[in-house]
Amino acid sequence: MNTATPAYEQLASTFTRLHHLEHLQSIAGWDHAANMPPKGNEARAAALAEMAALMHRMRTDPALGSHLQRAEQEPLSELQRANLREMQRQWQAATALPEDLVQRQQMATSRCEHAWRTQRPANDWAGFVENFKPVLALARQEAALLSEKTGLRKYDAMMDRFEPGMTCAQVDAVFGEVRQWLPGLIQQVLAKQAREEVLQPVGPFAQDKQRALCEAVVRLLGFDFEAGRLDVSTHPFCGGVPEDVRLTTRFRNDEFLTSLMGTIHETGHGRYEQNLPREWLGQPMAQARSMALHESQSLSFEMQLGSHPGFVARLAPLVVQAFGEQPAFTPQNLHRLITRVKPGTIRVDADEVTYPAHIILRYEIERPLIEGEIEIEDVPALWDAKMMDLLGVDTRGNYADGPMQDVHWSAALFGYFPCYSLGAMYAAQWFATMRRQMPDLDARIGAGDLAPVFGWLNENIWSQASRWPTNELAQRASGETLNAAHFRAHLEARYLG
Repeated sequence: MNTATPAYEQLASTFTRLHHLEHLQSIAGWDHAANMPPKGNEARAAALAEMAALMHRMRTDPALGSHLQRAEQEPLSELQRANLREMQRQWQAATALPEDLVQRQQMATSRCEHAWRTQRPANDWAGFVENFKPVLALARQEAALLSEKTGLRKYDAMMDRFEPGMTCAQVDAVFGEVRQWLPGLIQQVLAKQAREEVLQPVGPFAQDKQRALCEAVVRLLGFDFEAGRLDVSTHPFCGGVPEDVRLTTRFRNDEFLTSLMGTIHETGHGRYEQNLPREWLGQPMAQARSMALHESQSLSFEMQLGSHPGFVARLAPLVVQAFGEQPAFTPQNLHRLITRVKPGTIRVDADEVTYPAHIILRYEIERPLIEGEIEIEDVPALWDAKMMDLLGVDTRGNYADGPMQDVHWSAALFGYFPCYSLGAMYAAQWFATMRRQMPDLDARIGAGDLAPVFGWLNENIWSQASRWPTNELAQRASGETLNAAHFRAHLEARYLG
């Protein structure tokens, strides 16, 4: 009698252990960004590198490869087959990279990101370049190894880590189309909004009151504070694990909308994580499908819902409660403030009309950077030229609000940026589908009933996790794969209608 544990069960056990280690890694990473004193950086970098190496050894254990082969022959359910597919994806990515590279990357990115926090405010491009060069060299090694393993071009292989199946050819086609109509749309919207009167809120806005407002809105959006927190960091993010989701934001005393809308954005990420299928927790199938799908949730919250006039009418009394009565706090004026279009230097502060220009710019720089066609020294001139071309904004000499403004390059997150605008396109597609299925959706949002939105997202996106490849998930949710026409229609309806 054969009493050996089936290969699939052994795999499931290993991935549950990995999930537990990811839990510790993610909380240590959150603490690194939100709480850690500066002198703790070298020790934390070493600890995170050690954890990365340990998890890499587990993911590349030859036994895992033989279990994957044996599990293919075992009688598995449809859900187990989907889980096995995701295990194989992770195995392929992990075994392409040697442990030494993973560990050196963790050290290089920890150092670069930590130094970036002080170098950016100092506009210290030369200092940043010195720390960034090792990060770039290791990222290029990673791209070459992943390319060799997968047969994809180098940047495709990097993008595949965040957006499985997405290629430069597809991104070039979508972004090329947006490049055709976006500058004209921006000019039309600017001309229309120039005729509208907008009252500016009068500050200062105390940070404790901003925090209370943000927490009230996060609760309104259904985030479970028994399973998560809201804190402060240099760069807003959502981290942690589904059982313990960590949101962060940042505050300025002179205005409050950036922090408020940024918090709404991170809440979309957080609710996706909190509602991933608990019965599969710890398994690859229970993880978020991709970063574009993740961004589709944050942008569903921030742009589709958070900037909806019906939702802004719910925000207005909360703003008054936080800061007192002001003429600027009427629902109509708040909505005009939130939907104000103004080309600027900062991606995270950009309105939804100009935002795609920031992503196209970064994609058009980091793809040739990873593929060795340009070097880091070429970036400022390219950045300045593209900012002027896409947005008419002069960034010469302003490295802090130019190529140093994002944490992504310090953290070697090459291939991530396209996901932001792909996510905006998916979000528009989800809401177009909701309106088709629920013609009274806008009226219900206006009446304060957000349940239809959350119910649809939970049924079609959150609960599905990684059960389906992205194209199939989109097809099942909306009846079609990614269709950027919904995004253009959304922008024209909201800003020119």
